[in-house]
Amino acid sequence: MTDLTTRIEAFVKLGSFFKDFCNSADKIENTLVHKRAIFNEFEEKISLAKHKNGWFNRENILFSLASWAKVLNQEQLQNWIAPYYFMPKGEAKSIALIMAGNIPLVGFHDFLSVLITGHKAVVKLSSNDTVLLPFVADMLIKFEPSFNDAIFFKEGKLPGFDMVIATGSNNTARYFEHYFKGKPHIIRKNRNSVAVLTGTESPEQLKALGEDIFRYYGLGCRSVSKLMVPKNYDFDAFFKAIYEYHPIVEQVKYANNYDYNKAVYLMSEFKLLDNGFLILKEDKSYASPIASLCYEKYEDLDAALIHLQSDEEKIQCIVASGVVKNEIPFGKTQVPNLNDYADGVDTIDFLLKNS
Repeated sequence: MTDLTTRIEAFVKLGSFFKDFCNSADKIENTLVHKRAIFNEFEEKISLAKHKNGWFNRENILFSLASWAKVLNQEQLQNWIAPYYFMPKGEAKSIALIMAGNIPLVGFHDFLSVLITGHKAVVKLSSNDTVLLPFVADMLIKFEPSFNDAIFFKEGKLPGFDMVIATGSNNTARYFEHYFKGKPHIIRKNRNSVAVLTGTESPEQLKALGEDIFRYYGLGCRSVSKLMVPKNYDFDAFFKAIYEYHPIVEQVKYANNYDYNKAVYLMSEFKLLDNGFLILKEDKSYASPIASLCYEKYEDLDAALIHLQSDEEKIQCIVASGVVKNEIPFGKTQVPNLNDYADGVDTIDFLLKNS
């Protein structure tokens, strides 16, 4: 396997490719024709990914690519791995990656982590996201041909492997825990993100919160699916601030979910708040159906934060302003840093310690 410096350089080139493609895509607007043949090929893959998964619109795919372009540079990659000790190792281990498919390239961080640590990625893709990562892997191999011996996409039963990183629902996690109990593993379950509001948020902060709610149609674990609000919170300011996101209801799948969930809630005689494209339902749950949010009122903020801490295994991110340690600023949940590990589990440390 190549040395660490060479591996970093390959991902820097990939980041530059993402950046150049997004810049080109921005300039061409809706023509979808680029001057570079490889960009046109990527555009075809994006169209295919959209065809296979109706939630993968072009805007969200470009957002994902642009987000990765910002962190796949020399400085951020070096800063990310600097705290770790990369001891000389013998033969690379094979790491089984069982990926989710809820948002575009959702498993890329695990893919990056495996390769940057010098291991082999044995990837089992979700049926919802089979197009983008194989193309990205082909580009990476073009930048560094030695990766051809370190990247494998498999269907069906996985071949021999040394470690596992698997992402799924709470139900599949129980299966994974049993099936992979004999191997070092990271098993990820359902998580949701919460915004803690105090009533003092500015219109700009509430508008930014809309990005945390609506990006990827709320399908990601970093998507805010619940609001914690003071007992007498006035939702008018919140609804006014997020109104510019109303075109989301023009997406057919989102609109169908909005209509269906609203009908179910009304038939169940739940008390709802509704602005025509987002439903708010008072509920202690952290998970909410598409086009809806749960909200919970609190009388004492400190007590509410203690409650959230007790449920930390259910929560991916907490969005707030000056309220809690490790909070995420409004509008930033969908642009994590390289060291923002899913479920708080340090993937690099796991891969190095089990090498």
